[in-house]
Amino acid sequence: MLSKKVLFIITSRAQYEDGTPTGLWLEEASEPYHILTEDGIQVDIVSIEGGEIPLDPNSTQNDELNKYAQFVEKIKNVPSIDEVNVIEYDAVYLPGGHGTVFDFAHNQRLANILSDFKNEGKFISSVCHGPSAFVGAKDKNGKYLVEGVTLTSFTDNEERAMGLEYKVPFLTQTALEQQGAQFITNEDFTEHIETDNQFITGQNPQSSVAIGKALRDALN
Repeated sequence: MLSKKVLFIITSRAQYEDGTPTGLWLEEASEPYHILTEDGIQVDIVSIEGGEIPLDPNSTQNDELNKYAQFVEKIKNVPSIDEVNVIEYDAVYLPGGHGTVFDFAHNQRLANILSDFKNEGKFISSVCHGPSAFVGAKDKNGKYLVEGVTLTSFTDNEERAMGLEYKVPFLTQTALEQQGAQFITNEDFTEHIETDNQFITGQNPQSSVAIGKALRDALN
């Protein structure tokens, strides 16, 4: 039995428009990575542009760089999405961090990859701001990728609670709802996962472990 393979696609964007640093929210990638690899699932990591993946400094305030040191080493130099062969993978996983709202959304290269995963019936999983990858993304028939899909992501309420609603180019929940997604919210900053056929989504950083487990279980 060949081991399953998951592709992690991560943001390359290191700042907001005003220069404030952002990037990947570390635990949203490191927790699922640990859960999947512990189970013998192979994980490959790429980013939008390749190279070193920027970390949101707010996600490393509580000794996370030490806690997740092995993972941090793995993201010092990664390939870009242009080097991806979708056929090799059973699933794609898109962690968040505010960097994603700038380089995941309306990204045709990324949309093409996701469309291939959808077309082949493979799992598409994402957490927090990762689902901004679905914003503007269409499938092979020109339909929005998430039209009619039950999902979640970082909510508009959570964005406002963080005081970041004016620093982002769009509110992820609103944008996904406008594209026909059946969006489900839970209380702010509490664990929440939605599964709809091949789509597995989580609401916030608090859902990082749960989405790792949900993806692992889906692959088994």
